[in-house]
Amino acid sequence: MNKSVKQQQLERRILKRLDGKALKTAELLFADPEIQALQEYANIVSIKRLGFNDHGPVHTRTATLNSIKMFKLLNDAGIKMHLEKEKVGTADDSLTGIILASLLHDMGMCVARDSHEFLSIQFAMPFIDKILTKTHKEDEYHIKAAIKSIAVEGIFGHMATQTIHSLEAGLVLIGDGSDMEKGRARIPAMLSTRPRIGDIHRTSASAIQKVRIIKGEEKPIRIEVEMNASVGFFQVEEVFFPKIKISPVKPFIELYAGVTDRDMLKYL
Repeated sequence: MNKSVKQQQLERRILKRLDGKALKTAELLFADPEIQALQEYANIVSIKRLGFNDHGPVHTRTATLNSIKMFKLLNDAGIKMHLEKEKVGTADDSLTGIILASLLHDMGMCVARDSHEFLSIQFAMPFIDKILTKTHKEDEYHIKAAIKSIAVEGIFGHMATQTIHSLEAGLVLIGDGSDMEKGRARIPAMLSTRPRIGDIHRTSASAIQKVRIIKGEEKPIRIEVEMNASVGFFQVEEVFFPKIKISPVKPFIELYAGVTDRDMLKYL
């Protein structure tokens, strides 16, 4: 597989944060050439055919890294995921489901933008089944069913158009939304310079300089969005904040946004 430098860097950063079944899951996903091919083609369709931003290997790994960071912060704060609270699985099982969903959530973009979350589920299911046969014992039917359900819910809910209920799926939703730094909008902006309706999305995305996910002061997770121009507030208020509002993880998040070298505005 011919992976970009950025993709390889992200994969190394992800693997360093994992152990157990979650680590094995990520390693298997990263090593699968069919997944790589589908994600690369999803990016071709997204950027070249449809004029959207990155939905390929780099985006999915960035979203995964963001989800893992938030999972770790919640875990360090003693907050259990739903599989653990429901006494179905462990924190490692929850993280396995989060990784599956985060890495496979945009595969449907190789077909179309509309309803791509449902298309992604169809593409992802054979890979989810294949991975779980390698990470869990043959007779662990209940936990494999639960992880599969969490992974599907994460993919199903990542567009914020469907109601989700688990913390695991909520992390996938916000991890995906957190990938909004200017680099994600760079390629489509280079390919098309003609003004068009809706370019406020591209302009606002280009203003986002940095998204930080760190330990909060009042809540376990603090997300800081730094921008170089106030137009970036559109991206936060119209795209990112609505995702947080409907996520089951909302009670555990502090959200701040602001222009570089100015005071940050607190949203949550």
